[in-house]
Amino acid sequence: MADLPFHDRADFEDADRGFIAALTPGVVKSVDGDVVWDNDAYDFLKEDCPRTAHPGLWRQGALCARQGLYEVTDGIYQVRGLDLSNMTLAEGETGVVVIDPLISTECAAAALKLYRAHRGDRPVTGVVYTHSHVDHFGGVRGVTGGGVPILAPAGFMEHAVTENVYAGPAMARRAVYMYGPALPRSPEGQVGAGLGMTVSTGTMSLIPPTTEVTRTGQEEVVDGVRMIFQLTPGAEAPAEMNVFFPGRRALCLAENATHNQHNILPLRGAQVRDARAWARYLTEALALFLDGTDVAFASHHWPTWGRERIERFLSQQRDLYAYLHDQTLRLLNKGLTAAEIAEVVQLPPELEQAWHAHGFYGSVSHNVKAVYQRYLGWFDGNPAHLWEHPPKDSAIRYVECLGGGAAVVAFARRYIDENDLRFAAQLLNHAVFADEGNKEARDLLAEVYTRLGHGAENATWRNFYLMGALELADGIVPATADRPEADFFAALSVEQIFDSIAIRVDGPRAWHERLTIDWHLTDLGRRYRTSLSNGAFVQQRDPGDDGAADLTLRLTRAQLAGLLSGKGVEGVEREGDTNVLRRLVAVLDHPVPDFAIVTA
Repeated sequence: MADLPFHDRADFEDADRGFIAALTPGVVKSVDGDVVWDNDAYDFLKEDCPRTAHPGLWRQGALCARQGLYEVTDGIYQVRGLDLSNMTLAEGETGVVVIDPLISTECAAAALKLYRAHRGDRPVTGVVYTHSHVDHFGGVRGVTGGGVPILAPAGFMEHAVTENVYAGPAMARRAVYMYGPALPRSPEGQVGAGLGMTVSTGTMSLIPPTTEVTRTGQEEVVDGVRMIFQLTPGAEAPAEMNVFFPGRRALCLAENATHNQHNILPLRGAQVRDARAWARYLTEALALFLDGTDVAFASHHWPTWGRERIERFLSQQRDLYAYLHDQTLRLLNKGLTAAEIAEVVQLPPELEQAWHAHGFYGSVSHNVKAVYQRYLGWFDGNPAHLWEHPPKDSAIRYVECLGGGAAVVAFARRYIDENDLRFAAQLLNHAVFADEGNKEARDLLAEVYTRLGHGAENATWRNFYLMGALELADGIVPATADRPEADFFAALSVEQIFDSIAIRVDGPRAWHERLTIDWHLTDLGRRYRTSLSNGAFVQQRDPGDDGAADLTLRLTRAQLAGLLSGKGVEGVEREGDTNVLRRLVAVLDHPVPDFAIVTA
Protein backbone atom coordinates (compact mmCIF):
# COMPACT_ATOMS: atom_id res chain seq x y z
CA MET A 1 0.00 0.00 0.00
CA ALA A 2 2.95 2.30 0.66
CA ASP A 3 3.86 1.99 -3.02
CA LEU A 4 0.53 3.38 -4.24
CA PRO A 5 0.92 6.75 -5.99
CA PHE A 6 -0.96 8.91 -3.49
CA HIS A 7 1.27 11.82 -4.48
CA ASP A 8 -0.38 11.90 -7.93
CA ARG A 9 -3.13 14.54 -7.70
CA ALA A 10 -3.99 14.68 -11.41
CA ASP A 11 -7.33 12.90 -10.91
CA PHE A 12 -8.41 15.47 -8.31
CA GLU A 13 -7.49 18.32 -10.63
CA ASP A 14 -9.40 16.70 -13.50
CA ALA A 15 -12.41 15.88 -11.32
CA ASP A 16 -12.69 19.54 -10.25
CA ARG A 17 -11.92 21.11 -13.62
CA GLY A 18 -14.81 22.98 -15.21
CA PHE A 19 -16.95 23.00 -12.05
CA ILE A 20 -19.90 25.40 -12.33
CA ALA A 21 -22.30 24.62 -9.49
CA ALA A 22 -23.60 21.83 -7.28
CA LEU A 23 -27.17 20.80 -6.55
CA THR A 24 -27.82 22.12 -3.04
CA PRO A 25 -28.72 20.10 -1.11
CA GLY A 26 -27.47 17.08 -3.04
CA VAL A 27 -30.68 15.16 -2.45
CA VAL A 28 -33.30 14.04 -4.99
CA LYS A 29 -36.80 13.01 -3.90
CA SER A 30 -39.75 11.38 -5.63
CA VAL A 31 -43.12 13.10 -5.99
CA ASP A 32 -44.15 11.26 -2.81
CA GLY A 33 -41.24 12.73 -0.90
CA ASP A 34 -39.14 9.57 -0.78
CA VAL A 35 -35.40 10.09 -1.06
CA VAL A 36 -34.15 8.37 -4.21
CA TRP A 37 -30.65 9.88 -4.14
CA ASP A 38 -28.57 11.43 -1.36
CA ASN A 39 -25.07 12.46 -2.33
CA ASP A 40 -24.65 14.56 0.82
CA ALA A 41 -24.56 11.33 2.81
CA TYR A 42 -21.00 10.89 1.55
CA ASP A 43 -19.64 14.11 3.05
CA PHE A 44 -17.59 12.00 5.47
CA LEU A 45 -15.28 11.13 2.54
CA LYS A 46 -13.83 14.64 2.83
CA GLU A 47 -12.08 13.48 6.00
CA ASP A 48 -8.90 11.39 6.27
CA CYS A 49 -9.16 7.67 5.60
CA PRO A 50 -9.88 5.66 8.77
CA ARG A 51 -8.72 2.15 9.63
CA THR A 52 -12.08 0.78 8.46
CA ALA A 53 -11.44 1.42 4.77
CA HIS A 54 -8.78 0.78 2.18
CA PRO A 55 -6.97 4.09 1.40
CA GLY A 56 -7.21 3.51 -2.36
CA LEU A 57 -10.96 2.92 -2.20
CA TRP A 58 -11.40 5.91 0.11
CA ARG A 59 -9.58 8.03 -2.47
CA GLN A 60 -11.82 6.72 -5.25
CA GLY A 61 -14.93 7.41 -3.19
CA ALA A 62 -13.80 10.97 -2.51
CA LEU A 63 -13.38 11.53 -6.26
CA CYS A 64 -16.69 9.93 -7.25
CA ALA A 65 -18.60 11.85 -4.57
CA ARG A 66 -17.92 15.19 -6.29
CA GLN A 67 -21.30 16.44 -7.45
CA GLY A 68 -22.57 19.16 -9.75
CA LEU A 69 -22.56 20.65 -13.25
CA TYR A 70 -19.20 20.71 -15.05
CA GLU A 71 -18.04 22.12 -18.38
CA VAL A 72 -16.14 19.46 -20.33
CA THR A 73 -15.36 21.65 -23.32
CA ASP A 74 -17.09 24.39 -25.26
CA GLY A 75 -20.69 23.24 -25.75
CA ILE A 76 -20.42 19.98 -23.77
CA TYR A 77 -21.38 19.70 -20.10
CA GLN A 78 -21.76 16.90 -17.58
CA VAL A 79 -23.81 16.47 -14.44
CA ARG A 80 -21.95 14.15 -12.08
CA GLY A 81 -22.77 12.77 -8.68
CA LEU A 82 -26.56 12.62 -9.10
CA ASP A 83 -26.69 8.90 -9.84
CA LEU A 84 -24.29 6.03 -10.39
CA SER A 85 -23.57 7.41 -13.88
CA ASN A 86 -23.03 10.82 -15.48
CA MET A 87 -25.47 12.68 -17.70
CA THR A 88 -23.77 14.51 -20.58
CA LEU A 89 -25.36 17.43 -22.43
CA ALA A 90 -24.20 18.56 -25.88
CA GLU A 91 -25.56 21.94 -26.86
CA GLY A 92 -27.05 22.22 -30.33
CA GLU A 93 -28.46 24.96 -32.51
CA THR A 94 -31.82 25.20 -30.75
CA GLY A 95 -31.54 23.00 -27.67
CA VAL A 96 -29.45 20.30 -26.04
CA VAL A 97 -28.78 16.63 -26.81
CA VAL A 98 -28.75 14.44 -23.68
CA ILE A 99 -26.32 11.53 -23.58
CA ASP A 100 -27.14 8.77 -21.05
CA PRO A 101 -29.99 10.10 -18.86
CA LEU A 102 -29.10 8.19 -15.64
CA ILE A 103 -31.12 5.41 -13.91
CA SER A 104 -34.10 7.25 -12.44
CA THR A 105 -36.41 9.82 -13.96
CA GLU A 106 -36.23 11.90 -10.77
CA CYS A 107 -32.43 12.11 -10.91
CA ALA A 108 -32.42 12.88 -14.63
CA ALA A 109 -34.97 15.67 -14.14
CA ALA A 110 -32.89 17.14 -11.30
CA ALA A 111 -29.75 17.00 -13.46
CA LEU A 112 -31.49 18.74 -16.35
CA LYS A 113 -32.87 21.39 -14.00
CA LEU A 114 -29.37 22.06 -12.64
CA TYR A 115 -28.03 22.41 -16.19
CA ARG A 116 -30.82 24.79 -17.20
CA ALA A 117 -30.31 26.94 -14.13
CA HIS A 118 -26.85 27.83 -15.42
CA ARG A 119 -27.11 27.40 -19.21
CA GLY A 120 -30.64 28.57 -19.93
CA ASP A 121 -33.95 26.81 -20.46
CA ARG A 122 -32.89 24.90 -23.56
CA PRO A 123 -35.28 22.20 -24.82
CA VAL A 124 -34.07 18.63 -25.14
CA THR A 125 -33.75 18.09 -28.88
CA GLY A 126 -32.28 14.58 -28.88
CA VAL A 127 -31.11 11.69 -26.72
CA VAL A 128 -28.24 9.24 -27.12
CA TYR A 129 -28.09 5.92 -25.26
CA THR A 130 -24.46 4.81 -25.37
CA HIS A 131 -25.32 1.27 -24.26
CA SER A 132 -27.87 -1.15 -22.93
CA HIS A 133 -27.33 -0.90 -19.15
CA VAL A 134 -30.11 0.77 -17.19
CA ASP A 135 -27.92 3.50 -15.69
CA HIS A 136 -27.63 4.92 -19.22
CA PHE A 137 -31.27 5.10 -20.21
CA GLY A 138 -33.56 4.51 -17.21
CA GLY A 139 -34.13 8.20 -16.47
CA VAL A 140 -35.08 9.18 -20.03
CA ARG A 141 -38.65 10.22 -19.16
CA GLY A 142 -37.14 12.70 -16.73
CA VAL A 143 -35.74 14.68 -19.69
CA THR A 144 -38.22 14.00 -22.50
CA GLY A 145 -41.58 12.42 -23.17
CA GLY A 146 -40.45 11.41 -26.64
CA GLY A 147 -40.95 13.04 -29.98
CA VAL A 148 -37.23 13.74 -30.42
CA PRO A 149 -34.51 11.67 -32.11
CA ILE A 150 -33.22 8.93 -29.82
CA LEU A 151 -30.04 7.16 -30.98
CA ALA A 152 -28.75 3.83 -29.73
CA PRO A 153 -26.40 1.06 -30.87
CA ALA A 154 -27.63 -1.96 -32.83
CA GLY A 155 -29.22 -4.54 -30.56
CA PHE A 156 -29.96 -2.00 -27.83
CA MET A 157 -33.62 -2.86 -27.26
CA GLU A 158 -33.08 -6.61 -27.15
CA HIS A 159 -30.33 -6.39 -24.56
CA ALA A 160 -31.78 -3.52 -22.52
CA VAL A 161 -34.98 -5.48 -22.02
CA THR A 162 -33.70 -9.03 -21.66
CA GLU A 163 -31.10 -8.16 -19.01
CA ASN A 164 -33.84 -6.70 -16.82
CA VAL A 165 -36.43 -9.42 -17.50
CA TYR A 166 -34.90 -12.86 -18.02
CA ALA A 167 -32.56 -12.93 -15.01
CA GLY A 168 -33.82 -9.68 -13.54
CA PRO A 169 -35.00 -10.96 -10.14
CA ALA A 170 -31.71 -12.73 -9.43
CA MET A 171 -29.64 -9.77 -10.62
CA ALA A 172 -31.70 -7.34 -8.53
CA ARG A 173 -31.16 -9.49 -5.44
CA ARG A 174 -27.42 -9.72 -6.00
CA ALA A 175 -27.26 -5.99 -6.81
CA VAL A 176 -28.37 -5.37 -3.21
CA TYR A 177 -25.02 -6.92 -2.23
CA MET A 178 -22.98 -5.35 -5.03
CA TYR A 179 -24.05 -1.74 -4.46
CA GLY A 180 -24.97 -1.95 -0.77
CA PRO A 181 -27.97 0.44 -0.81
CA ALA A 182 -29.06 -0.90 2.61
CA LEU A 183 -25.66 -0.26 4.21
CA PRO A 184 -25.10 2.93 6.22
CA ARG A 185 -23.09 5.59 4.42
CA SER A 186 -20.23 5.80 6.86
CA PRO A 187 -16.53 5.02 7.31
CA GLU A 188 -17.61 1.60 8.60
CA GLY A 189 -20.24 1.02 5.92
CA GLN A 190 -20.77 1.83 2.26
CA VAL A 191 -18.18 4.23 0.82
CA GLY A 192 -19.20 3.93 -2.82
CA ALA A 193 -19.28 1.43 -5.65
CA GLY A 194 -16.03 2.28 -7.45
CA LEU A 195 -17.82 3.23 -10.64
CA GLY A 196 -19.86 5.82 -8.78
CA MET A 197 -21.42 6.04 -5.34
CA THR A 198 -24.44 3.72 -5.59
CA VAL A 199 -27.64 3.23 -7.61
CA SER A 200 -30.60 5.57 -7.32
CA THR A 201 -33.92 4.06 -6.30
CA GLY A 202 -36.40 6.11 -8.29
CA THR A 203 -38.59 5.40 -11.30
CA MET A 204 -37.01 3.66 -14.27
CA SER A 205 -38.25 4.27 -17.79
CA LEU A 206 -37.48 3.38 -21.38
CA ILE A 207 -38.38 5.09 -24.66
CA PRO A 208 -37.40 3.00 -27.70
CA PRO A 209 -34.74 4.53 -29.95
CA THR A 210 -35.77 6.11 -33.24
CA THR A 211 -32.38 5.65 -34.93
CA GLU A 212 -30.16 2.59 -34.72
CA VAL A 213 -26.40 2.87 -35.17
CA THR A 214 -25.41 -0.18 -37.19
CA ARG A 215 -21.79 0.40 -38.19
CA THR A 216 -18.58 2.03 -37.06
CA GLY A 217 -18.09 5.31 -38.90
CA GLN A 218 -21.81 6.04 -39.12
CA GLU A 219 -22.49 9.77 -38.81
CA GLU A 220 -25.62 11.45 -37.51
CA VAL A 221 -26.48 15.09 -36.94
CA VAL A 222 -29.02 16.03 -34.27
CA ASP A 223 -29.89 19.70 -33.76
CA GLY A 224 -26.64 20.62 -35.49
CA VAL A 225 -24.56 18.34 -33.24
CA ARG A 226 -22.43 16.13 -35.49
CA MET A 227 -21.59 12.68 -34.10
CA ILE A 228 -19.47 9.83 -35.46
CA PHE A 229 -19.97 6.43 -33.86
CA GLN A 230 -17.79 3.43 -33.11
CA LEU A 231 -19.67 0.23 -32.29
CA THR A 232 -18.18 -1.82 -29.44
CA PRO A 233 -20.54 -4.80 -28.95
CA GLY A 234 -19.49 -7.49 -26.48
CA ALA A 235 -17.08 -5.27 -24.54
CA GLU A 236 -18.55 -3.57 -21.46
CA ALA A 237 -22.08 -4.23 -22.76
CA PRO A 238 -23.55 -6.46 -25.48
CA ALA A 239 -24.76 -3.32 -27.30
CA GLU A 240 -22.51 -0.28 -26.87
CA MET A 241 -20.87 2.53 -28.82
CA ASN A 242 -18.34 5.32 -28.44
CA VAL A 243 -19.36 8.75 -29.73
CA PHE A 244 -16.97 11.27 -31.32
CA PHE A 245 -17.92 14.94 -31.59
CA PRO A 246 -15.58 16.25 -34.30
CA GLY A 247 -16.83 19.84 -34.01
CA ARG A 248 -15.97 19.85 -30.30
CA ARG A 249 -12.82 17.67 -30.58
CA ALA A 250 -14.34 15.50 -27.85
CA LEU A 251 -14.62 11.72 -27.52
CA CYS A 252 -17.29 10.02 -25.40
CA LEU A 253 -16.00 6.57 -24.41
CA ALA A 254 -19.33 5.33 -23.03
CA GLU A 255 -18.21 2.82 -20.38
CA ASN A 256 -15.34 1.31 -22.35
CA ALA A 257 -12.61 3.33 -20.59
CA THR A 258 -13.28 4.64 -17.10
CA HIS A 259 -11.08 5.55 -14.15
CA ASN A 260 -11.03 2.06 -12.70
CA GLN A 261 -10.59 -1.52 -13.81
CA HIS A 262 -14.01 -2.56 -15.03
CA ASN A 263 -15.78 -5.91 -14.78
CA ILE A 264 -15.39 -8.75 -17.25
CA LEU A 265 -18.22 -10.28 -15.23
CA PRO A 266 -19.92 -8.12 -12.56
CA LEU A 267 -20.64 -9.73 -9.21
CA ARG A 268 -24.37 -9.13 -9.70
CA GLY A 269 -24.22 -11.45 -12.71
CA ALA A 270 -24.38 -10.82 -16.47
CA GLN A 271 -23.16 -12.37 -19.69
CA VAL A 272 -19.37 -12.73 -19.62
CA ARG A 273 -17.75 -9.90 -21.53
CA ASP A 274 -15.06 -10.30 -24.19
CA ALA A 275 -11.81 -8.84 -22.82
CA ARG A 276 -10.04 -9.55 -26.11
CA ALA A 277 -12.59 -7.56 -28.13
CA TRP A 278 -12.62 -4.84 -25.48
CA ALA A 279 -8.88 -4.26 -25.90
CA ARG A 280 -9.18 -4.23 -29.69
CA TYR A 281 -11.97 -1.62 -29.61
CA LEU A 282 -9.73 0.68 -27.58
CA THR A 283 -6.93 0.20 -30.13
CA GLU A 284 -9.43 1.08 -32.86
CA ALA A 285 -10.61 4.15 -30.94
CA LEU A 286 -7.04 5.42 -30.73
CA ALA A 287 -6.59 4.97 -34.47
CA LEU A 288 -9.92 6.55 -35.37
CA PHE A 289 -10.16 9.50 -33.04
CA LEU A 290 -6.95 10.38 -31.20
CA ASP A 291 -5.68 12.95 -33.68
CA GLY A 292 -8.95 14.87 -33.51
CA THR A 293 -9.46 14.66 -29.75
CA ASP A 294 -8.61 17.23 -27.07
CA VAL A 295 -10.77 15.74 -24.32
CA ALA A 296 -11.99 12.21 -23.62
CA PHE A 297 -14.85 11.60 -21.22
CA ALA A 298 -17.04 8.67 -20.23
CA SER A 299 -20.44 7.99 -18.72
CA HIS A 300 -18.78 7.59 -15.32
CA HIS A 301 -16.01 9.48 -13.51
CA TRP A 302 -14.21 12.57 -14.85
CA PRO A 303 -12.66 13.54 -18.23
CA THR A 304 -9.04 13.43 -19.40
CA TRP A 305 -7.63 16.41 -21.29
CA GLY A 306 -4.68 16.65 -23.69
CA ARG A 307 -3.61 14.37 -26.53
CA GLU A 308 -0.65 12.83 -24.74
CA ARG A 309 -2.59 12.07 -21.58
CA ILE A 310 -5.54 10.66 -23.55
CA GLU A 311 -3.23 8.39 -25.52
CA ARG A 312 -1.59 7.12 -22.33
CA PHE A 313 -4.94 6.60 -20.61
CA LEU A 314 -6.50 4.66 -23.50
CA SER A 315 -3.34 2.67 -24.17
CA GLN A 316 -3.10 1.60 -20.53
CA GLN A 317 -6.79 0.71 -20.41
CA ARG A 318 -6.31 -1.31 -23.61
CA ASP A 319 -3.25 -3.07 -22.19
CA LEU A 320 -5.14 -3.83 -18.97
CA TYR A 321 -7.90 -5.86 -20.65
CA ALA A 322 -5.52 -7.46 -23.14
CA TYR A 323 -3.19 -8.52 -20.31
CA LEU A 324 -5.99 -10.04 -18.23
CA HIS A 325 -7.24 -11.95 -21.27
CA ASP A 326 -3.91 -13.19 -22.56
CA GLN A 327 -2.39 -14.16 -19.22
CA THR A 328 -5.51 -16.12 -18.28
CA LEU A 329 -5.33 -18.04 -21.56
CA ARG A 330 -1.60 -18.63 -21.13
CA LEU A 331 -2.06 -20.08 -17.67
CA LEU A 332 -5.20 -22.12 -18.34
CA ASN A 333 -3.30 -23.75 -21.19
CA LYS A 334 -0.67 -24.77 -18.61
CA GLY A 335 -3.39 -26.49 -16.61
CA LEU A 336 -4.11 -23.88 -13.94
CA THR A 337 -7.71 -23.53 -12.78
CA ALA A 338 -9.57 -20.24 -12.47
CA ALA A 339 -8.91 -19.98 -8.72
CA GLU A 340 -5.23 -20.76 -9.23
CA ILE A 341 -4.86 -18.19 -12.01
CA ALA A 342 -6.52 -15.56 -9.80
CA GLU A 343 -3.81 -16.12 -7.19
CA VAL A 344 -0.84 -15.65 -9.50
CA VAL A 345 -1.78 -12.96 -12.04
CA GLN A 346 -0.29 -9.59 -11.17
CA LEU A 347 -0.53 -6.44 -13.21
CA PRO A 348 2.64 -5.00 -14.76
CA PRO A 349 4.31 -2.26 -12.67
CA GLU A 350 3.19 0.55 -14.98
CA LEU A 351 -0.44 -0.49 -14.62
CA GLU A 352 -0.09 -0.96 -10.87
CA GLN A 353 0.98 2.68 -10.69
CA ALA A 354 -1.98 3.82 -12.82
CA TRP A 355 -4.93 4.56 -10.54
CA HIS A 356 -7.40 3.94 -13.35
CA ALA A 357 -6.22 0.32 -13.64
CA HIS A 358 -6.96 -0.43 -9.99
CA GLY A 359 -9.73 -2.81 -9.04
CA PHE A 360 -12.23 -0.47 -7.44
CA TYR A 361 -15.12 -2.02 -9.41
CA GLY A 362 -13.76 -4.99 -11.29
CA SER A 363 -10.75 -6.85 -9.89
CA VAL A 364 -7.91 -8.95 -11.23
CA SER A 365 -9.19 -11.85 -9.12
CA HIS A 366 -12.75 -12.07 -10.41
CA ASN A 367 -11.92 -10.80 -13.89
CA VAL A 368 -9.47 -13.61 -14.69
CA LYS A 369 -12.05 -16.08 -13.40
CA ALA A 370 -14.51 -14.55 -15.83
CA VAL A 371 -12.10 -14.93 -18.75
CA TYR A 372 -11.61 -18.57 -17.72
CA GLN A 373 -15.38 -19.03 -17.60
CA ARG A 374 -15.81 -17.56 -21.07
CA TYR A 375 -13.49 -20.18 -22.57
CA LEU A 376 -13.83 -23.25 -20.34
CA GLY A 377 -17.00 -22.78 -18.29
CA TRP A 378 -17.61 -23.68 -14.65
CA PHE A 379 -15.84 -27.07 -14.62
CA ASP A 380 -12.09 -27.10 -13.87
CA GLY A 381 -11.59 -30.64 -15.19
CA ASN A 382 -11.13 -32.28 -11.78
CA PRO A 383 -13.57 -35.23 -11.50
CA ALA A 384 -14.00 -34.57 -7.78
CA HIS A 385 -15.66 -31.29 -8.73
CA LEU A 386 -17.93 -32.82 -11.36
CA TRP A 387 -20.73 -33.99 -9.05
CA GLU A 388 -20.28 -32.32 -5.68
CA HIS A 389 -23.07 -32.08 -3.15
CA PRO A 390 -24.91 -28.74 -3.00
CA PRO A 391 -23.55 -26.25 -0.43
CA LYS A 392 -25.85 -27.14 2.48
CA ASP A 393 -25.39 -30.89 2.05
CA SER A 394 -21.63 -30.46 1.73
CA ALA A 395 -21.55 -28.22 4.79
CA ILE A 396 -23.33 -30.80 6.95
CA ARG A 397 -20.76 -33.42 5.98
CA TYR A 398 -17.76 -31.10 6.47
CA VAL A 399 -18.97 -30.07 9.90
CA GLU A 400 -19.50 -33.70 10.86
CA CYS A 401 -15.97 -34.59 9.71
CA LEU A 402 -14.49 -31.69 11.67
CA GLY A 403 -16.21 -32.75 14.88
CA GLY A 404 -19.34 -30.61 14.97
CA GLY A 405 -20.24 -26.92 14.91
CA ALA A 406 -18.34 -25.97 18.06
CA ALA A 407 -15.17 -27.59 16.72
CA VAL A 408 -15.51 -25.71 13.41
CA VAL A 409 -15.84 -22.41 15.26
CA ALA A 410 -12.75 -23.26 17.31
CA PHE A 411 -10.78 -24.00 14.14
CA ALA A 412 -12.02 -20.74 12.63
CA ARG A 413 -10.85 -18.74 15.64
CA ARG A 414 -7.39 -20.22 15.18
CA TYR A 415 -7.27 -19.09 11.56
CA ILE A 416 -8.57 -15.65 12.53
CA ASP A 417 -5.74 -15.35 15.04
CA GLU A 418 -3.35 -16.21 12.21
CA ASN A 419 -5.04 -13.51 10.09
CA ASP A 420 -6.19 -16.08 7.53
CA LEU A 421 -9.62 -14.51 7.24
CA ARG A 422 -10.28 -16.12 3.88
CA PHE A 423 -10.16 -19.67 5.24
CA ALA A 424 -11.92 -18.66 8.46
CA ALA A 425 -14.80 -17.44 6.27
CA GLN A 426 -14.91 -20.78 4.42
CA LEU A 427 -15.02 -22.75 7.69
CA LEU A 428 -17.68 -20.55 9.27
CA ASN A 429 -19.75 -20.59 6.11
CA HIS A 430 -19.89 -24.39 6.43
CA ALA A 431 -20.91 -24.05 10.09
CA VAL A 432 -23.74 -21.63 9.25
CA PHE A 433 -24.99 -23.64 6.27
CA ALA A 434 -24.99 -26.82 8.36
CA ASP A 435 -26.85 -25.14 11.23
CA GLU A 436 -28.35 -21.69 10.73
CA GLY A 437 -29.16 -21.58 14.42
CA ASN A 438 -25.48 -21.66 15.38
CA LYS A 439 -25.37 -18.08 16.70
CA GLU A 440 -21.70 -18.21 17.62
CA ALA A 441 -20.80 -19.18 14.05
CA ARG A 442 -23.10 -16.52 12.57
CA ASP A 443 -21.72 -13.75 14.77
CA LEU A 444 -18.13 -14.77 14.13
CA LEU A 445 -18.71 -15.03 10.36
CA ALA A 446 -20.27 -11.55 10.40
CA GLU A 447 -17.15 -10.28 12.18
CA VAL A 448 -14.89 -11.93 9.60
CA TYR A 449 -16.93 -10.52 6.70
CA THR A 450 -16.71 -7.05 8.26
CA ARG A 451 -12.94 -7.26 8.57
CA LEU A 452 -12.61 -8.53 4.99
CA GLY A 453 -14.84 -5.71 3.77
CA HIS A 454 -12.90 -3.03 5.60
CA GLY A 455 -9.68 -4.26 4.01
CA ALA A 456 -10.98 -4.48 0.44
CA GLU A 457 -9.77 -2.08 -2.24
CA ASN A 458 -12.66 -3.18 -4.43
CA ALA A 459 -15.92 -1.39 -3.60
CA THR A 460 -18.18 -4.21 -4.73
CA TRP A 461 -16.20 -6.76 -2.69
CA ARG A 462 -16.51 -4.47 0.33
CA ASN A 463 -20.25 -4.14 -0.20
CA PHE A 464 -20.69 -7.90 -0.62
CA TYR A 465 -18.80 -8.63 2.59
CA LEU A 466 -20.60 -5.94 4.60
CA MET A 467 -24.01 -6.94 3.24
CA GLY A 468 -23.24 -10.53 4.20
CA ALA A 469 -22.44 -9.39 7.73
CA LEU A 470 -25.62 -7.29 7.84
CA GLU A 471 -27.88 -10.13 6.73
CA LEU A 472 -26.29 -12.60 9.10
CA ALA A 473 -27.21 -10.23 11.92
CA ASP A 474 -30.52 -8.76 10.78
CA GLY A 475 -31.96 -11.07 8.12
CA ILE A 476 -32.58 -10.59 4.43
CA VAL A 477 -32.76 -7.08 2.97
CA PRO A 478 -35.08 -7.02 -0.09
CA ALA A 479 -34.28 -5.18 -3.29
CA THR A 480 -35.13 -1.49 -3.01
CA ALA A 481 -36.54 -0.96 -6.50
CA ASP A 482 -39.28 -2.73 -8.44
CA ARG A 483 -38.00 -4.18 -11.70
CA PRO A 484 -39.02 -4.21 -14.43
CA GLU A 485 -41.03 -1.02 -14.73
CA ALA A 486 -43.99 -0.68 -17.12
CA ASP A 487 -41.83 0.65 -19.96
CA PHE A 488 -39.72 -2.51 -19.88
CA PHE A 489 -42.70 -4.82 -20.19
CA ALA A 490 -44.17 -2.66 -22.96
CA ALA A 491 -40.86 -2.92 -24.83
CA LEU A 492 -40.84 -6.71 -24.88
CA SER A 493 -41.21 -8.25 -28.32
CA VAL A 494 -43.78 -11.00 -28.74
CA GLU A 495 -40.94 -13.55 -28.77
CA GLN A 496 -39.56 -12.12 -25.52
CA ILE A 497 -43.01 -12.27 -23.91
CA PHE A 498 -43.21 -15.96 -24.72
CA ASP A 499 -39.63 -16.44 -23.49
CA SER A 500 -40.60 -14.83 -20.18
CA ILE A 501 -43.34 -17.45 -19.84
CA ALA A 502 -41.01 -20.31 -20.73
CA ILE A 503 -38.55 -19.51 -17.96
CA ARG A 504 -41.36 -19.60 -15.40
CA VAL A 505 -42.65 -23.08 -16.26
CA ASP A 506 -42.21 -25.45 -13.32
CA GLY A 507 -40.78 -28.35 -15.34
CA PRO A 508 -41.63 -31.29 -13.05
CA ARG A 509 -45.16 -29.96 -12.47
CA ALA A 510 -45.60 -29.69 -16.26
CA TRP A 511 -44.08 -33.05 -17.25
CA HIS A 512 -47.41 -34.58 -18.17
CA GLU A 513 -49.11 -31.52 -19.62
CA ARG A 514 -49.49 -31.24 -23.40
CA LEU A 515 -51.17 -28.23 -24.94
CA THR A 516 -50.94 -26.04 -28.02
CA ILE A 517 -52.11 -22.44 -28.43
CA ASP A 518 -52.20 -20.40 -31.62
CA TRP A 519 -51.86 -16.65 -31.12
CA HIS A 520 -53.01 -14.45 -34.03
CA LEU A 521 -51.62 -10.95 -33.38
CA THR A 522 -54.08 -8.96 -35.45
CA ASP A 523 -52.32 -5.59 -35.18
CA LEU A 524 -48.95 -7.10 -36.14
CA GLY A 525 -50.23 -9.46 -38.84
CA ARG A 526 -48.33 -12.37 -37.29
CA ARG A 527 -49.25 -15.79 -36.01
CA TYR A 528 -47.40 -17.71 -33.30
CA ARG A 529 -47.86 -21.23 -32.04
CA THR A 530 -46.79 -22.13 -28.53
CA SER A 531 -46.75 -25.66 -27.20
CA LEU A 532 -46.07 -27.23 -23.85
CA SER A 533 -44.68 -30.76 -23.71
CA ASN A 534 -42.19 -32.50 -21.44
CA GLY A 535 -42.09 -29.40 -19.29
CA ALA A 536 -40.79 -27.22 -22.17
CA PHE A 537 -42.76 -24.22 -23.46
CA VAL A 538 -41.66 -23.53 -27.04
CA GLN A 539 -42.75 -21.00 -29.65
CA GLN A 540 -42.85 -20.94 -33.43
CA ARG A 541 -43.57 -17.96 -35.63
CA ASP A 542 -45.86 -18.43 -38.65
CA PRO A 543 -46.19 -22.21 -38.23
CA GLY A 544 -47.38 -24.40 -41.06
CA ASP A 545 -50.72 -26.17 -41.09
CA ASP A 546 -49.61 -29.16 -39.03
CA GLY A 547 -52.76 -29.79 -37.06
CA ALA A 548 -55.29 -27.82 -35.10
CA ALA A 549 -54.32 -26.08 -31.86
CA ASP A 550 -56.15 -26.78 -28.61
CA LEU A 551 -56.95 -23.07 -28.40
CA THR A 552 -56.80 -20.25 -30.94
CA LEU A 553 -56.75 -16.62 -29.83
CA ARG A 554 -57.09 -13.52 -32.01
CA LEU A 555 -55.86 -10.45 -30.17
CA THR A 556 -53.61 -7.43 -30.25
CA ARG A 557 -50.15 -7.26 -28.77
CA ALA A 558 -51.52 -5.06 -25.97
CA GLN A 559 -54.24 -7.64 -25.23
CA LEU A 560 -51.55 -10.33 -25.13
CA ALA A 561 -49.63 -8.35 -22.52
CA GLY A 562 -52.84 -7.78 -20.53
CA LEU A 563 -53.85 -11.42 -20.69
CA LEU A 564 -50.47 -12.56 -19.39
CA SER A 565 -50.55 -9.99 -16.60
CA GLY A 566 -53.82 -11.48 -15.32
CA LYS A 567 -56.47 -9.34 -17.02
CA GLY A 568 -58.25 -12.35 -18.52
CA VAL A 569 -59.59 -13.07 -21.99
CA GLU A 570 -62.40 -10.54 -22.12
CA GLY A 571 -62.47 -8.90 -25.54
CA VAL A 572 -60.21 -11.59 -27.02
CA GLU A 573 -61.67 -13.63 -29.88
CA ARG A 574 -61.11 -17.34 -29.19
CA GLU A 575 -61.84 -20.77 -30.56
CA GLY A 576 -61.33 -24.05 -28.73
CA ASP A 577 -60.83 -24.98 -25.10
CA THR A 578 -60.25 -21.86 -22.97
CA ASN A 579 -59.41 -24.20 -20.07
CA VAL A 580 -56.03 -24.58 -21.80
CA LEU A 581 -54.99 -21.15 -20.51
CA ARG A 582 -55.82 -22.14 -16.94
CA ARG A 583 -53.76 -25.30 -17.33
CA LEU A 584 -50.82 -23.25 -18.56
CA VAL A 585 -51.06 -20.71 -15.74
CA ALA A 586 -51.29 -23.56 -13.22
CA VAL A 587 -47.74 -24.71 -14.03
CA LEU A 588 -46.13 -21.26 -13.94
CA ASP A 589 -43.74 -20.53 -11.09
CA HIS A 590 -42.86 -17.18 -9.52
CA PRO A 591 -39.38 -15.73 -8.93
CA VAL A 592 -38.19 -15.32 -5.34
CA PRO A 593 -36.88 -11.74 -5.03
CA ASP A 594 -35.41 -12.21 -1.54
CA PHE A 595 -33.67 -15.59 -1.69
CA ALA A 596 -30.98 -16.37 0.88
CA ILE A 597 -27.32 -15.79 0.05
CA VAL A 598 -25.28 -16.10 3.26
CA THR A 599 -27.55 -18.74 4.79
CA ALA A 600 -28.79 -21.97 3.26
